[in-house]
Amino acid sequence: MSDGAWRAAGAGRTLETPVTPPSLSAAGAAWTAGGGLSACRWTAGVAGLVVASVVTGAGCLAVGAEPLAFGTVLRILGQALRGDGAEIESVGAVILLQVRLPRLVLAFGVGGALAAVGVALQALLRNPLAEPYVLGISSGAAFGATLGTLFGVGGAVMGLAMLHVWAFAGGLLAILIVYRISVTYRALSVHTLLLAGVILNALFSALIMFAVALADPVRAFQMMMWLMGTITAPDYATLLWLGVFLGAGVAVLFSLARSLNVLTLGEDAAGALGVEVTRVKQLVFVVSALMTGAVVSLAGLIGFVGMVVPHAVRLIAGADHRLLLPAATLAGGAFLMVADTIARTALAPTELPVGVVTALIGGPLFMYLLVKRRAGVA
Repeated sequence: MSDGAWRAAGAGRTLETPVTPPSLSAAGAAWTAGGGLSACRWTAGVAGLVVASVVTGAGCLAVGAEPLAFGTVLRILGQALRGDGAEIESVGAVILLQVRLPRLVLAFGVGGALAAVGVALQALLRNPLAEPYVLGISSGAAFGATLGTLFGVGGAVMGLAMLHVWAFAGGLLAILIVYRISVTYRALSVHTLLLAGVILNALFSALIMFAVALADPVRAFQMMMWLMGTITAPDYATLLWLGVFLGAGVAVLFSLARSLNVLTLGEDAAGALGVEVTRVKQLVFVVSALMTGAVVSLAGLIGFVGMVVPHAVRLIAGADHRLLLPAATLAGGAFLMVADTIARTALAPTELPVGVVTALIGGPLFMYLLVKRRAGVA
């Protein structure tokens, strides 16, 4: 029974008498409260994805203009962990440790963050098409970072680079608009949500192009390349900061996994089961804006990761967010590592923006999901 049907059935009750939707059996309520997922299955799923991510990363490190044998990659990484300086000064070691490894770690962090945010937004808005890029959140963060670049901001606030602060502000502005729309229209259809995302993307894209037009030619070219989504090798201090920041954000989303399970049943049902709906929505929106702003400020606009990866993982791991969130995070990181490897090797020595690769994969899938969903409600 739909949310609207069971709300209508309980219309005669008072506010003091919570209405439990008929779709929530005792077994279903117990599952949302914490059952249905064994510790063995969770451990096996997460451990398998960790191993797969490590193997995928090592394989990506071996691929490039200067090919490295898989065994050589493992040997150099082992020597670096032991601090064997004499052995890691070879050309292969320099390429691996100073160029490919930091770039790969950044790709993993960006992909994992976008996938985790996508899972949370899909649960909150209850449709599989929600993700930062489609909803205009990435465009808002890009607009904030573009303004920061145009004005030549520098320095830091509370340990955060000002460019990241501007990106967060833009992402927060976009997500507040989406939040306002979701509050105004309680029964928000997927098509209304997508239309809002299209409008936001168009608006922020126009503002970004206006800002780029005001920049000098060199800076304008750099901004355009960055806006297409580009992974470059950062320094390890930046990676450390990003790891702490994104790790904290993902941890907050993980802590909300049980609440997200219940929210997939609808906000009224979640409230009847004791979930603090407003608090959960605010946390998800703020954390999503923070994480999206951070990754956009470093890697530009990379679309569809937050939609493609959660959808694929959900088909395999199921809809329980206690497993879905960590699984999608690891799979998203592995996916973007592979996409970035394709971007830097497909047309070597020319590099493709990684955002182009993810769009070529995610665009057709997005159309497929939209048509399939449209056919399902027709």
